[in-house]
Amino acid sequence: MAFTSSSPGAGDGTLTLTLIPGLPDDIAALILASLPYSHRSRIRPTARAWHAFLSSASVAPLRRRLRLPPSHILCLFPSDPALVRPLLFDPAAAAWAPLPPLPCSPYLYGLSNFATIALGPHLYVLGGSHFDARSYPLGLPSPSAAVHRIDLSAAPAPHLLSWTRMPDMLSPRGSFACAPIAGANAIIVAGGGSRHAVFPSGGTRMSSVETFDVLSGKWAPAMGLPRYRAGCVGFFLRRGIRKLKDEEELDYDEEEEFWVMGGYGDYRPVAGVVPANVYYRDVLVLGLRSGNWREIGDMWNSRERHKLGQVVVMDGEDGDVKGVFMLDRNVIFRHDKFQRGASISFNNVIITTGGARSLYNFASNRWLKESSLRRAVPLEDSRGFVAMNGELCVLTSMPFVEPLEPGRSSRSRMTLEIQAYDPKRKKWSSSRAKTFAELPHSISTVAALLLSSNQR
Repeated sequence: MAFTSSSPGAGDGTLTLTLIPGLPDDIAALILASLPYSHRSRIRPTARAWHAFLSSASVAPLRRRLRLPPSHILCLFPSDPALVRPLLFDPAAAAWAPLPPLPCSPYLYGLSNFATIALGPHLYVLGGSHFDARSYPLGLPSPSAAVHRIDLSAAPAPHLLSWTRMPDMLSPRGSFACAPIAGANAIIVAGGGSRHAVFPSGGTRMSSVETFDVLSGKWAPAMGLPRYRAGCVGFFLRRGIRKLKDEEELDYDEEEEFWVMGGYGDYRPVAGVVPANVYYRDVLVLGLRSGNWREIGDMWNSRERHKLGQVVVMDGEDGDVKGVFMLDRNVIFRHDKFQRGASISFNNVIITTGGARSLYNFASNRWLKESSLRRAVPLEDSRGFVAMNGELCVLTSMPFVEPLEPGRSSRSRMTLEIQAYDPKRKKWSSSRAKTFAELPHSISTVAALLLSSNQR
């Protein structure tokens, strides 16, 4: 089953060595490279030349060279991906396609709090917490070290793809910080434990950090966190530093950093019986070249909020971070260390990120209100929060009664509502898309992943 959409399909073509008869190949390549991701699997079998062009790795460089606008697709993971198939959604064409489920084990079930990473055409699912039917006592969460990968360019249609088991992480973990290292073809993970959505205060905490080299397929340990931390958020940042070498000369250097925000470490008993997590308010930063951690102060005080909300990073090119945003209740906040503007000087050091396209301010570490949702969502755990195509998107699922012909009973199906906010224009927009029957009424366990079509 390929992507399904209400958009008309491509016309019948003829087998030819040219991309489009009657057009120069450079213009034909521009047309094919501009097509939405979901339409490529439909038109790829039209001609051998189209199949070769859309299956090659030259589409992404061509899109970047032509400065075509970035396009993303969403990958939604309802519930346990070994039991419920993940879904691909292309917002540009309102098209859906199911992915095959993860390999299923007869002893393990209820996987949650796993991490999803898009690296080139590959989609990774790492770790998580699950239940083991062979353990005693039953009902206690167990961490997972499993890593699965799927190559979205390996087959003409998503349903023909298959998951590949990659080398396990050195330490099993769930609910951890994870991020791709831009330009290094690697993944870094930090902290975590065995926290499960049903048992938020049970399980273990850990401080270990690991990196995965995609080319060699090996995990390597890195400098661990200063203390135990789970339920945290991580992202990669490349920071350029220009230091004053003397009174007139500047010396340029660059540091790659892995940021870990929020999370929890220890727990305290409530009324002497019920354990409750103790949440952190600070930020830890690992210099990937120096190998050292440094701590940044608290992001809020005890009166502002209890814990970190849903956090997304709006990425630019080559590791540039355009902004870090958080959805707390029905309000979107922006972290004030990543403001638009020019570089600043601080203690005789001029600091820039992403070629002076973002302002990096060491003197502050706070969340500032950006905007409120156009339509409030009553349940905080029933929504997804992602950054897509330069916008912040809040995803919610709701039932939709589809009217039929007179005399026939109507049927109900789920719709995905997307509330999109543009931080640059300060404007909101909304859209709805009919979904597959597999999407549940609540998307609290859905991990939303963005895969850029430019990486195809």
